[in-house]
Amino acid sequence: MSAGVIQKDSGGGKRRRRRGGRAKPMAEINVTPFVDVMLVLLIIFMVAAPLMTVGVPVELPKTAAGALPSDAEEPLTVTIAADGRILIQTTETQSAELVTKLQAIAAERSSTRVYLRADGAVAYEQVMQVMGALNAGGFSDIGLVTDTGGPELNADLADN
Repeated sequence: MSAGVIQKDSGGGKRRRRRGGRAKPMAEINVTPFVDVMLVLLIIFMVAAPLMTVGVPVELPKTAAGALPSDAEEPLTVTIAADGRILIQTTETQSAELVTKLQAIAAERSSTRVYLRADGAVAYEQVMQVMGALNAGGFSDIGLVTDTGGPELNADLADN
């Protein structure tokens, strides 16, 4: 058996010799701070995403209809305000140039879905005219946006 010699430094602790006089590089990456930052960003985006939806203040009619399935592409929204203004997303558009603008937008999009938001005070005739313009502009999948919590049709009336 051989006896090893341990040298003690003045502080009383053990002193070890390094090989070659260099420190060994750390081969592992600590990913915990990266995961923490990603989780914080995920929470921020989850909270901020509903706030980023485009909206013009309109008083939507209330119905008992359910929500439409969502697309991967940002939905195109056309709004008819109570005073008769027509807006594509948040940009006001004249009714004379509505079809032209819709055709240009349809050429750049992969989806033909568009959401139509109309104030409850808007005449049915104007809503139908805008729907006709949407169809002429190349959008065949039109979803009418309403608020939930409206009156439901009676089951007896639905059968007739």
